[in-house]
Amino acid sequence: MDALEAIKTRHSTRIFTDRKIPKDVLEKIIDAGGRAPTARNEQPWAFVVVTDPATVKKIGETTDHGKFISQASACVCVFCRDTKYYLEDGCAATENILLAAAALGVQSCWVAGDKKDYCADIARLLGVPPDQKLISLLALGYAKSPEGPKAKRPTSETLRWEKW
Repeated sequence: MDALEAIKTRHSTRIFTDRKIPKDVLEKIIDAGGRAPTARNEQPWAFVVVTDPATVKKIGETTDHGKFISQASACVCVFCRDTKYYLEDGCAATENILLAAAALGVQSCWVAGDKKDYCADIARLLGVPPDQKLISLLALGYAKSPEGPKAKRPTSETLRWEKW
């Protein structure tokens, strides 16, 4: 699938089958995250891919609005060193991961990390060093039932030329 098609068809999925995602597919998805744009080429990110069902379940239970992570085949935890633009860089990497997953037929849902009360608990669970900030938790898997993207506002409502 090309990039524009992945952007148009990608949507959040919260109900997954128990089908496992092949390791090579997960590696391709993470490679895309590491190719994100980054301020000053800092590349502050690190990605923890969790596929152990018990740990994935624990991550889901730890969140406030991500309980569905418990049913995902994998959870990608995006961390960044505390650089000046860690949040922007981590979010760019997160978006690349979501789009790569869509291009490879894997559904996903982004759950917030940064500034959430559970960040330290997730980091501790995964043995992450204290200089890392949790940016996002990404539930990955294959959708239990097919659904398409929700309607987006048309470009005619959001596009401005030259001035507001």
